[in-house]
Amino acid sequence: MNNSQKMNRRRLVLAAACSLACGVHAQQAQVTWTNKPLRLVVGGPAGGTADMLARLLAEGLYQKLGKVVIVESKPGAAGALAINDLISSGKDGSTFLVGQGGFVSETPLAYKVHYQPFKDIKPLAQLSRTALVLVANKDFPVNNLQQLADYGKAQKDGVMFASYATGMRAHTSGVLLGQLMGITMKHVGYKGSPPALTDLMGGHVPLAMDGVLTSLPLIKAGKIKPLAVNYPTRISELPDVPTFKELGYPRLSEAGWMGVWSRPDAPLEAQQVIRDVSLKFFAQPEIQKKVREIGMEPAGSATSEELVAGLREESKRQAELLKSIDYQPQ
Repeated sequence: MNNSQKMNRRRLVLAAACSLACGVHAQQAQVTWTNKPLRLVVGGPAGGTADMLARLLAEGLYQKLGKVVIVESKPGAAGALAINDLISSGKDGSTFLVGQGGFVSETPLAYKVHYQPFKDIKPLAQLSRTALVLVANKDFPVNNLQQLADYGKAQKDGVMFASYATGMRAHTSGVLLGQLMGITMKHVGYKGSPPALTDLMGGHVPLAMDGVLTSLPLIKAGKIKPLAVNYPTRISELPDVPTFKELGYPRLSEAGWMGVWSRPDAPLEAQQVIRDVSLKFFAQPEIQKKVREIGMEPAGSATSEELVAGLREESKRQAELLKSIDYQPQ
């Protein structure tokens, strides 16, 4: 076990102890399908979006089921490492995954993976909805999309924009925006948001398509400026930032989501209990407030079948966009 895993284990044990000390008494255990502690594998780094949600979910599972919940971050390969961990963990229903819907609608199109996206993993419930935001260097002479369109048409070589990962939605959303505007948006791919945002602030790239969570602190500090978000409605943490939809680009209004996943062959009781507890816990106003504070929006209660259907449509659209730029999986 590495140091990160040990820290995660300690954090969950301490969280459980604190819950009891603070008067939060777990109900009698309702986990009948396994004697093992429950385990949440996180498709992202410690401290990231998925990790924050996993720790909230771990609290809810502990309170409801009285089971120790271990959170382990498995960053890397756009979620593929975490998914492989889930697949290899066995079908006893003790291990679940917390990660984005893009694990099946984006990652397999962007990278060569060793799992079958609509066969090897199954979404149980949404935990939050997520948005991308188009942000600009604070000195870039563009303050809205109309100005960007005018500026781009005057640039013979196009306009550069950064994203946190080549082949993923942040990449293709920028490309699609350029296509809809009739300008050339030249992509610069980075390995994660921090280096992309560093170069954005340094003026090495004028624009970036990024997740709200990572851009939000810099926006609030006035270090970068937001132009639009790809959410269907304005988001609570950026109420003054318009959506692409209201600015005339409805095709850029598809929000992503984070959720909890299982192996399809896990016990049906395990799948149903984890789904029910997740939805009820994340429906609480105080938990929804925490979700908003970290730059996300509360999710709905779509069924697993509805989530899969939506992901298949998203995968189809993403594949078409990647084909339009002759992208090949890396």
